[in-house]
Amino acid sequence: MKDLKELREEIDKIDSQMVALYEKRMEVAAGVAEYKLANGKKVFDREREKIKIAAVKSLLEKPENEQGIQELYEQLMSMSRKLQYKMLMESEAAKDGELRLPFIPMAEINKSARVVFQGAAGSYSEAAMREFFGENANSFHVETFRDAMMALEEGSAEYAVLPIENSTAGMVSEIYDLLAEFEHFIVAEQVIKIEHCLMGCSGTTLDTIETVYSHPQSLMQSEHFLREHGSWNQISMKNNAFAAEKVATEQKCNQAAIAGEYAAKVYGLEIIKKGINHSDSNSTRFIIVSNRKVFLRDAKKISLCFEIPHESGSLYRILSHFIFNGLNMNKIESRPIEGRNWEYRFFVDFEGNLADSGVRNALCGLREEAINLRVLGNY
Repeated sequence: MKDLKELREEIDKIDSQMVALYEKRMEVAAGVAEYKLANGKKVFDREREKIKIAAVKSLLEKPENEQGIQELYEQLMSMSRKLQYKMLMESEAAKDGELRLPFIPMAEINKSARVVFQGAAGSYSEAAMREFFGENANSFHVETFRDAMMALEEGSAEYAVLPIENSTAGMVSEIYDLLAEFEHFIVAEQVIKIEHCLMGCSGTTLDTIETVYSHPQSLMQSEHFLREHGSWNQISMKNNAFAAEKVATEQKCNQAAIAGEYAAKVYGLEIIKKGINHSDSNSTRFIIVSNRKVFLRDAKKISLCFEIPHESGSLYRILSHFIFNGLNMNKIESRPIEGRNWEYRFFVDFEGNLADSGVRNALCGLREEAINLRVLGNY
């Protein structure tokens, strides 16, 4: 039996040969890229890769190495493709003399534009809208998230403010589905702290309350406080602001609402107790959506969605484009695709600007290998 030192020396010799062969292979891959560019051929050829993997498997002497050799060649071909995508993007840029961006860059967002938000006056959505567009924002509100997207579609609003993620409750799934359905684009985001307040009409106290109204999520987030008042009847409402509006309209001292401090201000209610939600780090991220394909020049985050072939390793291969191009992915979410059981649409946020070469290289590869890729915005 060889000792460990000898075995390691042998591996070192093999590795030096493999490195030399790898560099030679990538040189040939560059030649393949030049041929494809000259002849208008696509970089990704799924059938050719399947044939190649079957061919290298047939060269093996030991069947137990089949999975390993498949993984090795999948990686080699992936690296080869990414080199070709990079060459393709460099060729396009050189040919055009300038970057061709899929979105139109702009210097700033027009804060005096017409804005729509979902929910009633006094909602967290309105608070986020006023935080971003200012107290004198030219705004109106609608009942549903879809209504807000339709307002953009019809042109009655230039921007919509929509909640997409809560730090404790997670994603707002309906917003993700609507982003995939409508040709609208994220241009900015606004994060606001969520601090639920117990509020009522003048004269209402903890002792007089019999019924409390709020959105189911707010009731859940205030569970610890509400447990201390187990006799109260909890009634779910579609929106916190609707709850505040009801209490303000009916003016009964035996009922209260749970909503944000802004709602109390709008409806003239008295705050009985602040910060009743048990998490003091609860925040909601809102997105500013436009029907125009634009992005701010100094944007630092990109959102996109895509579908992938329903086969082993397809998500891994797609995500490798972010790794190869040095892009930091912030999050990934999935939503079921309607009418296609057990198939999913993926939503990814990552750091970057559409003018960055690494981003453009990644998008080039993603467009070839993903299904129905859409850039949802750069903001």
